[in-house]
Amino acid sequence: MISSSAGRPATLAVAAAVVAAEGLLALALGGYVAVETVAGKPADLVSSIAVAGFGVLAGAGLLWVAWGLWQVLRWSRGPSVVAQIFALPVAITLIQSGQYGYGVPLVAGAAVALVALLAPPSTQALVGEDGTPDRRSR
Repeated sequence: MISSSAGRPATLAVAAAVVAAEGLLALALGGYVAVETVAGKPADLVSSIAVAGFGVLAGAGLLWVAWGLWQVLRWSRGPSVVAQIFALPVAITLIQSGQYGYGVPLVAGAAVALVALLAPPSTQALVGEDGTPDRRSR
């Protein structure tokens, strides 16, 4: 198993990278909607502002959680797993509606992140051998 000197297993680094990529994408899409809302004439201004705000906040939140995974902080595992579980039905809906270019990468990323987050090396790094929090459980 490849691991860093900071006690971060490769599985946790992979999970952090996937969650960070999801966060950057959500942030970019939220920013795009915000720019289009300001520059254009949205059909529903309130909905456009809400979607843009949600995208930016979700992206920032995912980036924060990815940072927590990278730092091997115990609290970051729960939100990461929940985000991937929420991503799966969205991805399946995209695939069912024929939007394979969006749905397939999303389902693949969520699956990779879930496997990496739930892998024994990640669990040991975040929780510890005996189920008690690791020294870095801040």
